[in-house]
Amino acid sequence: MSDGAPDKLRIDFPCDGDILRNTDGNQDATGLRIEVTGRCPAGATVRANGRPATVHDGRFSAALLITTPQTTVTACTGPSPTDLHDTVRVLWDRNCFKRYRYSTDDNIWFLQDLHDNEGTYRSLFDNPYLAMWKRLHEAYGTSVQHNLYWQTEGFNLPMLSDKYAAEWRDNAHWLKLAFHARANDPDLPYQDASYRRIAQDFEDIVEEILRFAGEEVLTGFTTIHWGRATREACQALRDRGIRGFACPYPDKWSIRPPIAYYLDDAMIAVAGRRDYWWDTREDLLFTTYDLCCNHHQAADFPGLLAARAADPAHSQLMEVMIHEQYFYPHYVSYLPDYEARVETCVRWLTENGYRSVQYDEGFLGA
Repeated sequence: MSDGAPDKLRIDFPCDGDILRNTDGNQDATGLRIEVTGRCPAGATVRANGRPATVHDGRFSAALLITTPQTTVTACTGPSPTDLHDTVRVLWDRNCFKRYRYSTDDNIWFLQDLHDNEGTYRSLFDNPYLAMWKRLHEAYGTSVQHNLYWQTEGFNLPMLSDKYAAEWRDNAHWLKLAFHARANDPDLPYQDASYRRIAQDFEDIVEEILRFAGEEVLTGFTTIHWGRATREACQALRDRGIRGFACPYPDKWSIRPPIAYYLDDAMIAVAGRRDYWWDTREDLLFTTYDLCCNHHQAADFPGLLAARAADPAHSQLMEVMIHEQYFYPHYVSYLPDYEARVETCVRWLTENGYRSVQYDEGFLGA
């Protein structure tokens, strides 16, 4: 039985929204050479972007040179609109290298501490949490992004002084801030959210970040609290400058429905199989989580990261993270080895050739 349906033409690689790189073909100064493959009626004459394809037993393949950041790939059996055809759009991570981004979720307590000690602290880095991140930056070149809540019990962002604004700006090349949610509770706050509701929460948080820290610390990427949100909610953030989201997908967080924003099972099957994916309809990027440092023991990190690095589809961009609250002894699930966990992770990445980036630099840090 043929792989191709008798009256269908379908591109299997690349998929719509794939982000291609040097591991997907042969790259040199002229571009990235890939092999477009797919299914077709047996014996059909197929062309891919005008180039003749080889057809055998209901499958086709054709060489294609990628030369631009965005490419439309079209396979067809002829020039007429009634001829069979299929089209996908892809991006090219032209300057791809091994890199990682470290982000943290559920952040508010370190800002509350800065407020509570406003009369005592002379620097941002008198705060123990920020001091830890500064040490890791100095030791490993690690950049970090803290995704913020608007409020917690007894504190909200408007209460925070702008006395550290100059220091925030001076460290903005490695220390970023972004929207996460209004507050820790309720769970899954945006899974049914309207465009306007999340837009208001986002605007409130960004307005305060601009006031107390400055535009320099903002980033166009974030993680929405609990990683589940309506399409309209994600559109609202896109319309306010967010270009993409980090996503755990079912292989990292196996609950139903999946923790994958508005993506359905078919989209997840495509998006989660690689380091990153582009939703061509919404023009949003999704990066794939590789390790949550409060979900595993530090001793297991090297093996987990090595396994991920050995997979060509997940080897070039490491998305690693931890949640703020596990840093504090008063938290019910306090991790005494919090700092050691983060350091174990970034040490392994550094020693194995990964460079810390922020996604606003170039294309996702490259």
